[in-house]
Amino acid sequence: MPELRREALTGRTVIVATGRSARPKVFTGPGATPPATPPADCPFCAGHETMTPPEVCRAGPGGADTPGWAVRVVPNLYPIVGGDDAGPGATGAHEVVVLSPAHDRTFAALSSEQALEVMKVMRDRARAHLDAGRAHVQVFVNQGREAGASIEHPHAQVIALDIVPPAVEATVERFTAAKEDLLASALESARTSGRVVIEGHAPAWTPYAPSAPYELAIAHEQSGANFADASDHELEELTPVLRDALRRIRSVAGDPPYNVVVHSGPAHFDPPDLPLRWWVEVTPRLSVQAGFEIGTGVLVATVPPETAAEALREAG
Repeated sequence: MPELRREALTGRTVIVATGRSARPKVFTGPGATPPATPPADCPFCAGHETMTPPEVCRAGPGGADTPGWAVRVVPNLYPIVGGDDAGPGATGAHEVVVLSPAHDRTFAALSSEQALEVMKVMRDRARAHLDAGRAHVQVFVNQGREAGASIEHPHAQVIALDIVPPAVEATVERFTAAKEDLLASALESARTSGRVVIEGHAPAWTPYAPSAPYELAIAHEQSGANFADASDHELEELTPVLRDALRRIRSVAGDPPYNVVVHSGPAHFDPPDLPLRWWVEVTPRLSVQAGFEIGTGVLVATVPPETAAEALREAG
């Protein structure tokens, strides 16, 4: 029987169409893992440093724009925002964070040390942009073509905006109206209904009203309003959960393309009476928004999150 659900944390309205779901392992994604042999013209591979704009920063040894790096940050050649001709509201900065020199290492395939280094670099770039006066910084990973990646070498992106985008404004409004920690409430609901997949100081759970099959939310219990302010300790506890979550999704859903989105508050946002917190959302690209979703704004979940959580727990 279809069920209409509204998620207080995300503001989504979703119909969970249980009758349309099948076994949890029916999906076979087109595959997000790049081939072992990289193309000769990949600009993100080690030794191809001159194929990108001059790097902004790096983790690892070596001089700028030379091999030896572990994580490399460069300006995006085709930015969404920024540039000399950017109009009002479209100013800012757009950077690419190359996860590793290896062409075939998705985030889930990185070592624990490599993955933590990536998270620290993304946090530090977010902080640098906020300190430079930007209004908001969006951090995300598009893994696979269907998730929006145009280059298969695994990378993340950091986009610094001079405006607070509507989705972030809406999140602040929801927390303000609720006058409570919506993230904590979402987790408590997940625990009550058996939707927690990974427990601990940075638990992962399937949302009550997911936008995609096997979608996961991950949050550290001590997270503040902004990802840029995350402590090393928070990242040390959250990063392995994110890697584990991606591996479980791969096991259950057939290695699908996916998006990892860091939801974070705007710059200089820390009112003591509003417990806004940053969290990570993992969205496998196993379905598309069709006519009903586009026309109504109501999403359709074909796999109930309770079923998804059970399958992901078993995959651990």
